[in-house]
Order: sequence, then C-alpha cells, then structure tokens
Amino acid sequence: MRLASISVDLDEIPNYFEIHGLTPDARAATLVYDVALGRLRDLANAGSFPLTLFAIGKDLARREASEGLIAAARAGHEIANHSLDHRYDLVRLGRAEILRQIEEGACVIENATSARPVGFRAPGYTITDEVFDVLTELGVSYDASVFPCPAYWTAKTLAIAAISARGRESRSIVDTPKVLLAPTRPYRVGRPYYQRGQGILEIPIQVTRGLRLPLIGTSVTLAGPSRASLLARMCVGEPLVNLELHGIDLLDAGDGLEALKPHQPDVRIPIARKAESILAAIDVWHRAGYTFVTMQEAARALSI
Repeated sequence: MRLASISVDLDEIPNYFEIHGLTPDARAATLVYDVALGRLRDLANAGSFPLTLFAIGKDLARREASEGLIAAARAGHEIANHSLDHRYDLVRLGRAEILRQIEEGACVIENATSARPVGFRAPGYTITDEVFDVLTELGVSYDASVFPCPAYWTAKTLAIAAISARGRESRSIVDTPKVLLAPTRPYRVGRPYYQRGQGILEIPIQVTRGLRLPLIGTSVTLAGPSRASLLARMCVGEPLVNLELHGIDLLDAGDGLEALKPHQPDVRIPIARKAESILAAIDVWHRAGYTFVTMQEAARALSI
C-alpha cells in the first residue's frame, strides 16, 4: 500500500523574525494559531486528508492556541511534539536541557489534548545522536527531522551567511553535512543517526527521487500549481510520501506579514495561490492511488 502524510509545523511568526535576525512584530505574533490553523483544517477538508500537527509547547499557554489545537485533535488530526520552546540550537543545549525541552513539550500537549504525543520533530530539522538517545529514553515512537536534501542544506547555509554579512544574527543553525548521507525513505536509526540501525523509526523530510529536491511547503508554494504537480510526480513510487508544511504556508503579506515581505519570498504569494499549489501536489498522489494517513498511522504501518 502506498501511503501519504501531510504534516504541519505550527511555528508562530516570531520564529521567522529570529531566523532573519529581526525584531519581532508583536502584531503578527499569533497569526499561525489565530488564522492559519483554521485555513489548514479547511485545506485538509478540501483535499480529503488528515493532518499531523507539530505543536510547540509554550504556544499553548495562550487559551486560543490551546483551544484551536484541541479542536483539531477532536476533528481527527494527530498532534505531535515540536519541543517546548522551539530552540533552534536545541542540539547544543546539553542532554539535561534537551530532555526537558522534549519531555515538557510533550507534557504540555498531553495536558491540553489528553493524549500523549508519539512523534517528534526537531526545530530547524537539526538533530543529533544525543537527541535520538533522549527520544529513545522517553519512548517516542517516531522522529521526523532528518532532511537529506543537498539543495536545502546549501540554501540554508548561504542564507545564514548572507544574514551575518548584513550585520544581523540568525537564530537558525546549520546541520552537519553528514545528514546528506541519510536514507531518503523511512528507516530505523543507527549510530550515527544518518546510518541504518535498530533505533527508533525516522521518517525523513521528503525529497524527490533522483535529484533529491526539497518537497516542503516553501518549495511547493514558490513553485506554483503546475511545477508543484511536477515535484509531486517526482515522488510517485515512494512507499510513503510526506509533505511537510508550516503554518506560514497558509498566510500571506496581507495577513499582517509586511515586515517579513522583503526577507521571505513565500509571504509575497497570495494565499489562494499557495493553497492551489499545495492541493495540486496532493491531487497527484490521490490520482496515483496513495492512502492519506497521519504520521502516527504511517509509523504503525511501516514494517521496518
């Protein structure tokens, strides 16, 4: 059976200002939960697929965010753990703080939704053997952080360097280039984590077959519907396709992101165009006979 999963990182807007080394715009601070989450649920209904929502624990201190996540869980969407504070430098914090960030993030989600999250995604896709040790200790069922994409790794490295050259400091960090050696299909992690072994299940961020182009919300929405369809077709044949989105993928400059417009091209694209591109990719997989499931369901189905 061919499976497809659509996941969403619910990173609130201040995280993007941190990436670009900018002072956050308080007026846009809660747009992901207040605006994008409803649009994401509408998109899921339109495309007939469930979502796996990776939530940041600290955001749920706000009642509106907690209630939005509870409503999504009751509608059948999976809620997974994206850490407590979304520290881009999570892997540099030391084992005790790494454990606290993952464990307390999970506890906040469990307190809000009455269900313990079984999946984890690291901030910025950056992960290490030490983080995997903590995930194993905590009994996490699957991770979805590894991104073996040369184009993404290069673009991120250059972007951080360009921000530094302009006199600003990005909070984002670059993963080891050895991540590019990791399998592109789900696998049990070894040590080092980018090799196969007997550890927990890793569901890598999706790349296309052959060229290993990134298939994430940014690339899909920037591509437009026709090229998004082409990217999706380049993944047909994979046993699991996993399109990873962010809440900002369902927002545009008109929602209050004018301050990010000069720094982030995807916010310049109208929301209707973004949704059309995402649904175009998803339609390719529907037509190819893929069954859409949450990542938890995919993890259970994979016999690895």
